[in-house]
Amino acid sequence: MAEGWLTTKPDDHVVGRPLSDGGPGFVAAVATALMTSVHEVWVTGPRGEKVLASFAMKGHQAWIEAASACGLHLISEGQLNPRTTTSFGVGELIHAALALNATHITIGLGGTGTNDGGAGMLSALGATSQSAPLNQGGSALTSIADINLDAVRALLDGVTLVAASDVDNPLLGLRGATATFARQKGADDFAVMELETALANFSAICGRRVDGKDAAVALGAGAAGGLGFALIHLGAQRVSGINTVMEILGIEEQIRLADLVITGEGCLDDQTLHGKVVTGVAQLAAKCGVPCVALAGEVRLGKREISNAGIDSAYAMKDLVGAEVSLTQPASSLRALTARVAKSWGRA
Repeated sequence: MAEGWLTTKPDDHVVGRPLSDGGPGFVAAVATALMTSVHEVWVTGPRGEKVLASFAMKGHQAWIEAASACGLHLISEGQLNPRTTTSFGVGELIHAALALNATHITIGLGGTGTNDGGAGMLSALGATSQSAPLNQGGSALTSIADINLDAVRALLDGVTLVAASDVDNPLLGLRGATATFARQKGADDFAVMELETALANFSAICGRRVDGKDAAVALGAGAAGGLGFALIHLGAQRVSGINTVMEILGIEEQIRLADLVITGEGCLDDQTLHGKVVTGVAQLAAKCGVPCVALAGEVRLGKREISNAGIDSAYAMKDLVGAEVSLTQPASSLRALTARVAKSWGRA
């Protein structure tokens, strides 16, 4: 984007900042801002294989990226199956942070290839069930009839958990984890129905939190295939992932110094409006009185929805170079689109 802009407006000053809404890039963005170390550890991947996952530490605070342990990017297209993928590795990352004396752990949620309600993570932390395996994916939860979280609560006693999610969806229903995200993880219509039933059963067996609240209906419970639910059930505070990262990076102060803010994602659609980077950046820019432009591979939102999100204008690579070129040559397509946008939004 910066290269494309400077092609048209070489005298403009362009500043790039890494951002994440809790999904891929969360740890890198936090570590860059805090100038702290990133720890890598081998954990169980979404399909049971070993993967190298990461978390950042500073003092007794840890930031974990769920996607690094069970991300969609770790699964080849032909092997996508949210019935069987597990979040077990996220629990192993939490263990690794606890081993380094972390007492405040923020888990970035987003971009996972799982739909197990966080059962795998709970299993890695010591949860047990006599009726169904917790570490073999969402489908196994159809038959679960009991769960014991005593070991998990003992392990996390005195530890503050924060769930930084990229979306605010609940666990179940039309806006829930399964209905909204399972298809992009490889589920067909039958799998969607099966997984919805499984998560409904799992949340019923987990019951209410110790404070009497139902974690399944909480904002963000449906994030990361239901990982948000498991964390919130354990007492985690749910926060906006993008707002968390922007606060750590001091983005508001930087926006106030800018003439224009440019953000973007692969596709501007309904999911954009529920906690994604673009909406978070646009709303902050509007608060600061600075115009915001969004670039995307495709724009599926109408003008009114775009305006309500705080975006002044949105542009699609697909409209400029066509769908095939934007998918096969994304970097050059994005440069070309940004160069075109600079003609309208650059300094005179």
